Amino acid sequence: MSDRQLTEIAAGFTYTEGPRWREGRLWFVDFYTHSVNVVNADGSVERVCTVDHQPSGLGWLPDGRMLVVSMKDRKILRRETDGSLVEHADISAHCRGYANDMVVAANGQAYVGEFGFDLMGGADHEHGVVVLVDTDGTSRVAADGLSFPNGMCISPDGKTLYVNELFGNRISRFDIASDGTLGHREDFASFEDLGDEPNVEKRLAACTIAPDGQALDAEGAIWIADCVNQRAVRLGEGGVVLDEVSTAPLGVFAVALGGDDGRTLFLSVAPDFDESRRSAAREAKVLATTIDVPHAGRP
Repeated sequence: MSDRQLTEIAAGFTYTEGPRWREGRLWFVDFYTHSVNVVNADGSVERVCTVDHQPSGLGWLPDGRMLVVSMKDRKILRRETDGSLVEHADISAHCRGYANDMVVAANGQAYVGEFGFDLMGGADHEHGVVVLVDTDGTSRVAADGLSFPNGMCISPDGKTLYVNELFGNRISRFDIASDGTLGHREDFASFEDLGDEPNVEKRLAACTIAPDGQALDAEGAIWIADCVNQRAVRLGEGGVVLDEVSTAPLGVFAVALGGDDGRTLFLSVAPDFDESRRSAAREAKVLATTIDVPHAGRP
């Protein structure tokens, strides 16, 4: 386990998620203050906008307008040049649970995961989908049968989508066709098929990894936020562990690669992911450390 020094980038939040490095600044959301935030070059943190129904994944269209997932009403919002938020897409017809993380391709198409079931309400596990949102706001299911599809990345050539399955003990990979649709699911890293076990606690107990957010590097390895094991892990093809960074005693729930040379690993950390506890406290942070292999792909 790496003993790299961790630096505090932002603190005093409820539950930070969706870190993204863009144009020299770190962007992230905070679930229970409903805020999208940016860390400026001088270290100050600025609230960019408020998403009433809880923000999650972030991305940008080719013209620079930001997209943000609005989780609880299952919509994608678009931030216009005047700072206003408008509806970009309503994906509620495709979602059995909350909308979740998102990655936006170079052409503006967005891939959005969804819970698949009512996690915070204590429901049994059900498999979820990845929704493809076209630039005109129309949407369709691009992949199904995924166990809580979460963090996603797109390869530098735009031809491969990687998807973390939080309760699936695996990272999946899909070929991206020229129209944005996805091919058959393949394993990038799989540690054991957990099947249709309905109990979330039993699924987590059986997991070797619980991959939340992810980031792709220039050697084709994937950093994951291993959210129940208090660590970020760099995984190679087949699931070989190449590096680890401990965040104990805090859990880590999202990661991003950025910084001027792409070698800063940003980590969204908090004591746990329980909605009632996180919304009542201000214990979440964004931390950072330096790694060896720089960022690649999207986001």
